[in-house]
Amino acid sequence: MDRLIELVNLAIKISAEEEQIIRSYFEKVEIKNKTELLRQGQKSNQLYFIEKGLIHTYYYHDDKEVTSWFYAEENFVTSWYSFLSQAPSFEYLRALEDTTAHTITYSKLQQLYKECPAFERFGRILAEQNLAFLESYSKGYMFLSAKEKYDLLNATIPDITLRVKLGQIASFLGISQETLSRLRSKK
Repeated sequence: MDRLIELVNLAIKISAEEEQIIRSYFEKVEIKNKTELLRQGQKSNQLYFIEKGLIHTYYYHDDKEVTSWFYAEENFVTSWYSFLSQAPSFEYLRALEDTTAHTITYSKLQQLYKECPAFERFGRILAEQNLAFLESYSKGYMFLSAKEKYDLLNATIPDITLRVKLGQIASFLGISQETLSRLRSKK
């Protein structure tokens, strides 16, 4: 939780009282590797801040598991569409490692926003940063070669190849495992 408070303070300055309010709304959870946190069709009610570990979002296409994103330390993760709209999720969330996270429910987050406007401001800043990143990432991503996509993933999560099965990385990159193996052998 300390790192989350540090990140809030980097974006906006909060008082000791606001820090205590924020801390009171989050619950620390230990998540075992391979735990399904959300299944397709369920409504996402939990937002996780990852202190240590790795979680990915994925869906199925033509009976194949397709990784849509990896979330490592110091990231918030949920099924964003489902959480924000309180509608059924079209994706799954699964821990890829034993993970320590701090979680808050949708209704508690709304209460926290009312009780602590500084955290609501932090939420807006975080949403703006993530939207800008996603737009930049997605618009440039489609024009990248397989090698450039692989390099970008490694730059974003430097130790990803040590933490995730190669099939999941290939799925995320939209390439075959054979292509990924060739890319890795050229390093």
